Amino acid sequence: MMKTPGNRSDDSDKTVSKLLFSLALVAGEIFLVRAMARHLGDSLMANFGMSLVMLGAIVAGAIVLCILWTGQISELLFRPLTGLFDGGNTRPDQKPGYSMAISKRKQGKYLEAVMEIRRQLARFPNDMEGTMLLASVQAEDMKDLPSAEVTLDHFYHQPHPPPKQVAAAMSQLADWQLKLAQDVEAARAALEKIIARYPDTELAQQAAQRIAHLAGAGKMLAAAHDHRILAVPEGQKNIGLLASPANLRPAETEPANLAADYVKHLEEYPLDTEIREKLAILYADHYERLDLATSELEQMIESPNQPAKQVAHWLNLLADLQIRHGADQAAVRQTLEKIVDRFPDWSAAEMARNRLNRLQIEFKGHAQRQSVKLGVYEQNLGLKQGRPRH
Repeated sequence: MMKTPGNRSDDSDKTVSKLLFSLALVAGEIFLVRAMARHLGDSLMANFGMSLVMLGAIVAGAIVLCILWTGQISELLFRPLTGLFDGGNTRPDQKPGYSMAISKRKQGKYLEAVMEIRRQLARFPNDMEGTMLLASVQAEDMKDLPSAEVTLDHFYHQPHPPPKQVAAAMSQLADWQLKLAQDVEAARAALEKIIARYPDTELAQQAAQRIAHLAGAGKMLAAAHDHRILAVPEGQKNIGLLASPANLRPAETEPANLAADYVKHLEEYPLDTEIREKLAILYADHYERLDLATSELEQMIESPNQPAKQVAHWLNLLADLQIRHGADQAAVRQTLEKIVDRFPDWSAAEMARNRLNRLQIEFKGHAQRQSVKLGVYEQNLGLKQGRPRH
């Protein structure tokens, strides 16, 4: 049976009492034996009766001590063996329980659920699960977002909370600010707290990435709540008579305009790696500027606190662009070897090694695809001129 803290305290008191009694008993036995031994002197057989009394006193004292201490001695000797089966005296980790609060929440008794969660948080004030559960009930069920913000802000200002938990709490608050209050600035403020508390970290990088996309989220929220009548342009007539459905495709944004939008966005949000990656691909595939694409990708690759998975992805992307746009095998090999050097124990390194082994085959495959494309293009040239008349 597992001993509780109260039981252990009682056992300690009993042990002290037994120890004091045992010391008194042993001292009394010694005093009695010495006194009787002085009267016996050398005539042990002449005082046989007194000798029996002395021996009986010693045996009685030993029996009393055995009765008092057998349990402790047995436990000391056999505790390692019995502990394998019953867990010994190891105190189990105490954890908060939120099952009652969750049950109250499902029943729609939100105030009672809040009271139960607070009762648990009074015992475990830094518990992440309870904090998020309380904020969730306040924000989603009671529609009291300011109270949820206070709850998460209190957790944010704890002395030494786990950084990932703080980032998760502030990210959730940003989600609620967008979803429940349609407040982009409040969402930005929540995410900026992550950057302020953990600057120059991967968590700060992820928060900055989200901030860069808040403008788009704000436009979507504004459009969802804008009930103005919009003029719908007239659709294409005589669709069935069209020779090709090409006219039905939506107009694509011009690459020049797209590149300008990307550059303008990055001037305001330089840490937005998603847009920078798109700009690099546009530079390489449309403008044939591998140098500009390489510069954009290397800026992200060499940036500190980037996730290893993302860095490996960008290096592989750079290798793809180098193969597509005329770089030699030595340059591509150097790019892939960076993955192996930086992350030797990661699966990305093994994938890079495999790619290095078949790099020549990859180059040949790309050359064959290029020749096929050129051949088709040249054949189609004859169709533009029409057939010669006889």
